[in-house]
Amino acid sequence: MSLDEIRKRIDTIDKQLLDLLSQRADLVHEVGLIKKRDNLQIYAPDREEALLRKLVEMNEGRLPEKSIRSIYREIMSAALALEEDLKIAYLGPEGTWTHQAAIKKFGHSVNYTPHASFADVFDDVARRRTDYGVVPIENSTEGAVSHTLDLFVDSPLRICAQILLRIDNNLLAAISREEVRTLYSHPQVFGQCKNWILRNLPDADLVEVSSTTKAAHLAHENASEGAAALGGRLAAELAGLEVLDEAIQDRATNTTRFLVIGEKTCPPTGNDRTSILFSVHDRPGSLVAALKAFDSFEINMSKIESRPSKQKDWEYIFYVDLAGHCENEQVSSALEELEKHCSLVKLLGSYPDSTE
Repeated sequence: MSLDEIRKRIDTIDKQLLDLLSQRADLVHEVGLIKKRDNLQIYAPDREEALLRKLVEMNEGRLPEKSIRSIYREIMSAALALEEDLKIAYLGPEGTWTHQAAIKKFGHSVNYTPHASFADVFDDVARRRTDYGVVPIENSTEGAVSHTLDLFVDSPLRICAQILLRIDNNLLAAISREEVRTLYSHPQVFGQCKNWILRNLPDADLVEVSSTTKAAHLAHENASEGAAALGGRLAAELAGLEVLDEAIQDRATNTTRFLVIGEKTCPPTGNDRTSILFSVHDRPGSLVAALKAFDSFEINMSKIESRPSKQKDWEYIFYVDLAGHCENEQVSSALEELEKHCSLVKLLGSYPDSTE
């Protein structure tokens, strides 16, 4: 078959794909009308994850799982945009890792609203100015993001999905590496690249800023004074910088986990995670007794973090991630047992335990 013949076949297939996508959009519109009639949420993380898993299982072609998920993420994003003017709040400015995580989950067709702080993201969603928020919760190198944990104590919002994003930090600059005297970046990024900095730029001044996007812009503005930044490729593009050295993080598998927050948690999918927070009574053995509740019902804890309660000195709140859904009988029973030993138990949400 000649090149022209192959291209003609591709054109024919593209036309068929467009026709099928239009038919799909019509059906999605009908689903949207039913959801609005029954006062259901337009975005359904449980249905989304189940669909993606089914598509991956059905795939018998050359496309890898990552490509299948990316393609259908944008198809579903376009469908969401057709049904509702969906708005997503995230920790900005544009180009941050949180922005990229939000795009990974919701695609390019919905509306995004950057915010200057974690508290602003929570507040915007709670006041229904936006439909969902995206915030970082932990990094595989630097651990928990304490600001996010603290905000869950008083917030009415629930976790409805998670996003895992591979983080590749790069040296960004408009000057040569030999000219670099100052490095701008977010504190977490400095922590993720600590050994590389010590080996390659040990004499550079480290200046912490609120985001990698801001760091990139400062590096551009102060290039004549020897400024550079650590951050992602998108930040470099937005600020007009070059990538001088790529993937400089100390751990090759550097990954950040983000949460999608909204008004409701999500129904069971068969592979779920539940997040809770609790505070134990101030008496000997309370924490041990509380944790035994999970052991008794054979509930696996994948994460536990403690934070000062900020209400009383030396009083702590514990954040725990559990395997399973809160509607699961074992998880539900374990939470009931937990309440007997705690002054506070709060369900933050159950959501698909997705690896994407």
